Amino acid sequence: MNEIRTRFAPSPTGFMHIGNLRTALYAYLFAKKNNGRFILRIEDTDQERLVDNAVAAIYNTLKLAGLSHDEGPDTGGEYGPYVQSERKSIYNEYAGKLIDSKHAYHCFCTKERLETLVDSSGNRKYDKHCLYLDKEEIESQIAAGTPYVIRQNVPETGTVTFSDLVFGNITVENRELHDNVLIKSDGFPTYNFANVIDDHLMKISHVFRGMEYISSTPNYNLLYEAFGWEIPQYVHLPHIMKDRQHKLSKRHGDANFEDFLEKGFLPDAILNYVALLGWNPKNEIEKFSLNELIESFEISGISKSSAVFDEVKLRWLNAQYVKELSAQEFHLSAEKYYADIPVEINTILLSRLLQTRVSTVSDIPDMTGFISNFENYDISLFNHKDSKSTAETAKNILPVIIAELEKIDCWDNDVLFNACIRISEQSGVKKKALLWIIRVALTGHLSTPGGASEMCVLLGKNLSVKRLKYSLSRLENGM
Repeated sequence: MNEIRTRFAPSPTGFMHIGNLRTALYAYLFAKKNNGRFILRIEDTDQERLVDNAVAAIYNTLKLAGLSHDEGPDTGGEYGPYVQSERKSIYNEYAGKLIDSKHAYHCFCTKERLETLVDSSGNRKYDKHCLYLDKEEIESQIAAGTPYVIRQNVPETGTVTFSDLVFGNITVENRELHDNVLIKSDGFPTYNFANVIDDHLMKISHVFRGMEYISSTPNYNLLYEAFGWEIPQYVHLPHIMKDRQHKLSKRHGDANFEDFLEKGFLPDAILNYVALLGWNPKNEIEKFSLNELIESFEISGISKSSAVFDEVKLRWLNAQYVKELSAQEFHLSAEKYYADIPVEINTILLSRLLQTRVSTVSDIPDMTGFISNFENYDISLFNHKDSKSTAETAKNILPVIIAELEKIDCWDNDVLFNACIRISEQSGVKKKALLWIIRVALTGHLSTPGGASEMCVLLGKNLSVKRLKYSLSRLENGM
């Protein structure tokens, strides 16, 4: 087998979409599984849609995801340059060869004329008008500075058949194809032309891309045939859907890698989940390291069916990664959410309590709001059916709790928990109800990063007693 060479060729027209990341991941996994090379190419020929800092975002995303490229604009390689805007002369050279072989032609039609052209089905389709211009007229128009494009000359009869490693053999009638623009009026190539030239010159063996490009593939193959080049293996990937009717896209929100990072998801968890969107490892395993993905990846596991993006599943998977972080790693990730936490709170302890209770680090503000925002909570929280707790019980037992806790000098979780059990046994208030009352009286929240005794330790003795007394006064005043 010739060397496996795959490429990821994003356009710097925005941030990294989840679909783009999956394409990069599958191309990377296949190359590494087969001891091949993974190439990064920047396809920036659509100059009007370029976005500032988008190239930097591409590099940053690949770095965070751990997808190191073997060749690219920043690493070099023998088939560069790897930025399409730097290869303009190459595309014009090959466009000229197609014109000479009658597989392409100059088109001088105005935008106004093109808008009048429709086929028998009511769709716009170019009518090959400029294909029939004689050489002298073409030269005269060019000399006069008339704007033009270069179009592919697609045969009007016959068929194109191509093989895809996911979807199998596909045949398309030539009459359904368009004379696509190869070189635009600004002198830059279209994506449809540049990727064919670059994939050949960079010796790409397997082309991974979204299934939306299936309809363009016959045009690509006609170009390969016109040049007499070997056609690469195609691997078209199913859509990633927001739901069964809608593709995941930026306008639906949360379509970009950066969106999920900002929401507190870990890069490794995102990558792991993205790998499972349209690929079946054919076992029950759901959590993979990158090396395990390389070892397991097979094109035969790629589905033809679209995959639905399920953020609930991503959160579950992310939680598994969060639990496996070292205490120091989690604390470093969590610290940015502690800006409003009073200095007397032990944030290292807080991180230890949070790590097993959050799905993403961005859950932290909701879990810790009680630390800085305690007063004026709803005292109906003391009424809890499952714990068999009531506000009246809380009002009667809190004086006992306060008196007992004030006696404790060793403010330790085990000591405090045992004290709570003792109070429960002596007062006749069920343990579950007592612990619920203490936790609500300390935090004023339904959900906290730990139980009653842990919240006592976190807040410290002085603040804990102060809050218990405040809560008692609220209950006594019925407010």
